[in-house]
This record gives sequence, structure tokens and C-alpha cells, in this order.
Amino acid sequence: MENDVPSDRRYERRGPNRPVRVEILAYAPTVFYHCQHCELVWQHTGFSDAVRREEARQSLPPDLREEFQRLSTWVHSLWMRYGRRIRVNVVDAASLEGVWKSFRYRVRKYPAIVVDRQEVHVGSDFDVVEPMIERHVAERTS
Repeated sequence: MENDVPSDRRYERRGPNRPVRVEILAYAPTVFYHCQHCELVWQHTGFSDAVRREEARQSLPPDLREEFQRLSTWVHSLWMRYGRRIRVNVVDAASLEGVWKSFRYRVRKYPAIVVDRQEVHVGSDFDVVEPMIERHVAERTS
């Protein structure tokens, strides 16, 4: 089905028909977990889900949480529109990977959207990014 959301790297294809890579650097909610054994106990007590939701809710200040929600909604709309023709990777800007990619793409403000490792857009105006994604998708399908 075209609108299936890819769940892992098995869906990443190589060659001219590979999906367009969309990397998003943004401040993302962070939740820490216990060791595997302790997590199993927490899950059976029934407290785990409520605690995780509360941690995720409190992990960002309200303005960044709202921005991440808008970003999440936009990413979902991309998946619905392009399906497997795109590959979206959201990277927490505060993580080691996020710091590395910020240096790599010379980004200092967030969110930053990188399309196919070639074009970088900084800011929350997602309408500017969609033509870039559409152009890259069209190039792959033609």
C-alpha cells in the first residue's frame, strides 16, 4: 500500500528509485527508561504508561512542545501524501547525533529540515520545504 509508513530500514531502497531522505533536526521530547528487567516490572504494575506520558509531556517547555506537535502533524501529512517515496528521520537537536548533523549542515537554529542531504531550510514554515521535497520526489520518479 502506497501510504504505509515505513517502520524500519528494510524499506530503504537503493538506486534511482530510492526514497527521498528528509532529515529533521528539532528539539524533541526525551524520555529515559530503566534497565530491561526493571522496565518489565514497571510494565506489569500498570504505572509505566502514565509515567512515560507525563515524562514526555514535561520534557519540553510549552512553546517547544507546541512546535514539536506542529512538526509531528506535518511529518504525518508528508507520509500520507508520499508514502514510501520519502524517508523521514527526526533527530533531537540536543543529542550527539543532532549536534553532529548541526555541524555537518551548518545549522544553528531549529527546526531545520534537510532534503536529500542537499537543501537545508531552517524554520517552521513547512510550506517552503514542500516544493523542495516534491521536486526531489519528481526527479526520482521520472
